[in-house]
Amino acid sequence: MTKNRSPLRCAERLVGRRHGVSRAQRAGYWGPRWERVCVGRLSEPSSSILVAAATPAPAAVMTEQMTLRGTLKGHNGWVTQIATTPQFPDMILSASRDKTIIMWKLTRDETNYGIPQRALRGHSHFVSDVVISSDGQFALSGSWDGTLRLWDLTTQIVSGSRDKTIKLWNTLGVCKYTVQDESHSEWVSCVRFSPNSSNPIIVSCGWDKLVKVWNLANCKLKTNHIGHTGYLNTVTVSPDGSLCASGGKDGQAMLWDLNEGKHLYTLDGGDIINALCFSPNRYWLCAATGPSIKIWDLEGKIIVDELKQEVISTSSKAEPPQCTSLAWSADGQTLFAGYTDNLVRVWQVTIGTR
Repeated sequence: MTKNRSPLRCAERLVGRRHGVSRAQRAGYWGPRWERVCVGRLSEPSSSILVAAATPAPAAVMTEQMTLRGTLKGHNGWVTQIATTPQFPDMILSASRDKTIIMWKLTRDETNYGIPQRALRGHSHFVSDVVISSDGQFALSGSWDGTLRLWDLTTQIVSGSRDKTIKLWNTLGVCKYTVQDESHSEWVSCVRFSPNSSNPIIVSCGWDKLVKVWNLANCKLKTNHIGHTGYLNTVTVSPDGSLCASGGKDGQAMLWDLNEGKHLYTLDGGDIINALCFSPNRYWLCAATGPSIKIWDLEGKIIVDELKQEVISTSSKAEPPQCTSLAWSADGQTLFAGYTDNLVRVWQVTIGTR
């Protein structure tokens, strides 16, 4: 005699279970991909119906891949940083070693994906970074000339510099605080705010091989993340603020749990990592490694795509341009990548079958 069973039995699996991320974190993750499979038997006096449902469709049927859509041409130096904003999806900013920031209007044409609308000039050396304020109205750039330029006013401005300090600025462009205690012992190469307002922190990395996590409320050091064996170029924070990833000379992308202050795992980039960014709506980490872009699916910690540009050259010794910067569109459908051949290449998520 069989025991009474629930008419519907469900099994759940959440991507990321093996990453050392807590259940609470996973449930609120920026791109949770729940796979809920329900199998049951509904019994009636004269029939038995087998019911099965799966959400989403099996990955073996539909696959996502990146396709090169076009380029943006306008800089006369390496493209060092790219910034996007959800408020203006048809506009991006790019910074360059040509000492300018270009504001682009995206046309999405096949031959030319966008046109330069305006060039912001004023820096006397390479422009190394540019960000857009949360309301999409203002821009801030940092340069090797040692200055920050506010092309308009913005909220909560943060910068890293070769003087080994981290400076916080107010909306009037006045430096309100300089983080020196327990700061980096070498150049600060990258600084990022966490988007999680309930846990306001700053994450920085530098040429001293360290990733540092700071409490924004009092600018005190919370955590030193140690593990890299070479200088660091980049750090990025996940859209929900629970993770960060760092990379640089040693070619390793290290994932850190910002809530628990611990190392999760390491992904091998195989080359110097110049830039990292999380997808805003997929469980992907993208890395600019040498001339290519590697995309890891963090569920299986595997590379699901590697983007390489086609280089046409008459010289057999010509080396492909290096990828130096990455930025996703807010909707997660378009990846902008800057290169040492002065171009921004535009990749788009497309759906294929297999």
